[in-house]
This record gives sequence, C-alpha cells and structure tokens, in this order.
Amino acid sequence: MLSITEENYLKALLHISEDGSKQQEAGTNQIAAQLNVRPATATDMLKKLKEKGLVDYQKYGKVSLTEIGRTHAINVVRKHRLWETFLYDKLEFSWDEVHEVAEQLEHIKSEKLIERLDKYLGHPQFDPHGDIIPSAKGELITEHRKTLAEAPLNGKKKVYAVKDNSPEFLQYVSQIGIAIGNYITIKNRFDFDGSMDVEINGNQATISQKVAENIFIK
Repeated sequence: MLSITEENYLKALLHISEDGSKQQEAGTNQIAAQLNVRPATATDMLKKLKEKGLVDYQKYGKVSLTEIGRTHAINVVRKHRLWETFLYDKLEFSWDEVHEVAEQLEHIKSEKLIERLDKYLGHPQFDPHGDIIPSAKGELITEHRKTLAEAPLNGKKKVYAVKDNSPEFLQYVSQIGIAIGNYITIKNRFDFDGSMDVEINGNQATISQKVAENIFIK
C-alpha cells in the first residue's frame, strides 16, 4: 500500500505528462516545484519510488512513470476528480473550493466506495474544472489543448477547461464571468505584454497573458 506522499509524487508526474504537451518525463527540480518541496527531498522520494518499480529514474536525469506507476497515478487522479464532482454537484461547493477538499479524499483506499460514487454520479466524464475523469478501467485520454492565448482575434470560442485550479485563480475568473461553457471572444490583443480585451457572454473585460494561458478553449 502506498503512502499519501508517494501517491502525491506519482500524481505530480502524471500531471506533468498530461498538461497537453508530448512531454512524458520530468526533471527533479520540476517535480520539487510542483510539490513545493526541496529538490533533495524530491530526489530521496524518487529513489524510493524507483525501488518499488513505480518510476524510471537516474541520478541527475529525467524521471518517468513505469506502467504500474502510471496505473497508480491514474487511480488517484480518478478518485480526486470524482470527489471534486461530488462536492460540486451534490454538496454545492463552489469550483474554487473543491480541489483542496478532494486532495484529502483522494487517498481513501476503498475501491468499492469509489465504484459506488461513480455510479451515484452517473459516471461523469468531466470534473468541475473541465478535466477528463479517468475510466474505471484506468483509461485517461490526453490531447493537445489550445489555450485562449493561442486564439485568433474576433473568434468566438467556448471555455471547456482551466489549467490553474488554485482558489485565487478560480475566484478571479469567476468574478469576470469566465466559467466552463461560457463563450469568449478576443477583441484586442496588446503586443507589449500579451494582455487582451475580451468579451465574455456579452460582457467586457481585460485579462493578462498569464490568465489566458490557463484557460482552455475550443
């Protein structure tokens, strides 16, 4: 049985390879930054995960999940996203509140509970942030996702997911009307800093390039 810390490392590695790019490996510093730990701490844990056959890792080299490591990581992500959906749909948590609570619930070991939770929710495909929920068979579909920063001027696009799940980011975009399913149009883009004037369901707003890079559209 894996510890909470071990599961968090595997999940972090999966997220790095799931970010819409073709990257399948990560550096120790990249993992440490995502988990907010020192690189030396990350190195020690990666050695332990390698001994358990969960990651491929060479000192000063890149790290990747083994097949069994990826299976464990996908299972944790599946539980996390199902719990987020339950909290949002059934307990009326806001989308900026569900992540932190799901971080605790995702480590519950009972597979029977998760099976019943999935059935109770009607086998949802997406969580409240627009992320794909892995199937019970451990299938996780990944695809290149286009961000708002890549969208052309005057093209009406639908928001279908966000990359940043932090409460601060979600509260901000909610305040200016950005939500899953809303339509957004870039009216003007400023070359100086990449910020842009946008129209969101008929309302006007100005957002930074950083915000635009964290909003997925189609």
